[in-house]
Amino acid sequence: MSKINYSIVDVFSQGKYTGNQLAVFKNAGNISDHEMQQIAKEVNYSETTFILSNAIQDKGYDVRIFTPNEEVPFAGHPTLGTAHVIQNELLEEPMDKLLLNFKAGQIPVVFDNQDEVIWMKQNEPTFGQVLEANKISEVLNINKEYIDNQFPIQEVSTGLPVIIVPLKSLEAVKKVRINKEKYFELIEHTDAKAIMVFCPEAYSSENDVNVRDFADYYGVPEDAATGSANGCLASYLVKYRYFEKSEISIRVEQGYEIKRPSLLFLKASDENGRISVYVGGKVEKIAQGEWFL
Repeated sequence: MSKINYSIVDVFSQGKYTGNQLAVFKNAGNISDHEMQQIAKEVNYSETTFILSNAIQDKGYDVRIFTPNEEVPFAGHPTLGTAHVIQNELLEEPMDKLLLNFKAGQIPVVFDNQDEVIWMKQNEPTFGQVLEANKISEVLNINKEYIDNQFPIQEVSTGLPVIIVPLKSLEAVKKVRINKEKYFELIEHTDAKAIMVFCPEAYSSENDVNVRDFADYYGVPEDAATGSANGCLASYLVKYRYFEKSEISIRVEQGYEIKRPSLLFLKASDENGRISVYVGGKVEKIAQGEWFL
């Protein structure tokens, strides 16, 4: 019986057993697509990653990402968690910067050892269709008045598209209960298969924004911490001058409703329509072991 090594980490952690769980499989190039998908379903975290080789390829490390339901071209917490495993388990000497090769492109990751924060630079965002508040309120099961109509409901992507929905208050965020029938009707007509709601209020006074992310399509009813979607949110916030600034550096909390409190750091700037996006967070190692194939 063959076997493969794996590690489990908590990403965007505020300490052990917080943040978003991730399983990282090492030297996985000989595993078939079908078996990767089966493993991801068995693990049943929002994402599982497979480092195809423990050696550098094309200046970076080739990585594939699977949700319980399908492979995705990019995702945020798998980027940081996988980089942490490479840095601490595969390298003989730590590096300040790594490159990860995903289907969506090459993503640079930087280690800030002083603050123990890992940062990724996401792809330049694209902004897609604007959606109607009436339809979205039905999907979210909330009154349309809870949606902040000063800003659009819009699809945004830095590699994996998401629908960004501005809400007025933390009370509104707490009230969201996804109507699955309406949700699946909606995403038949959108590139984005996930919905992120946000508001300018937070459980903790230290934080600037509270968010929730829903992605039943991927087998993730609600995500504890969503790095890719938060990168899209950062892009949205500077594009529409949500904080009346073209540059932001903020703290975002997520996962409180599902008892997995998470903390993400977002930096973004809009210079003449070119938006740069960075998402950071802390990673905590939880376990490692062998998986029998």
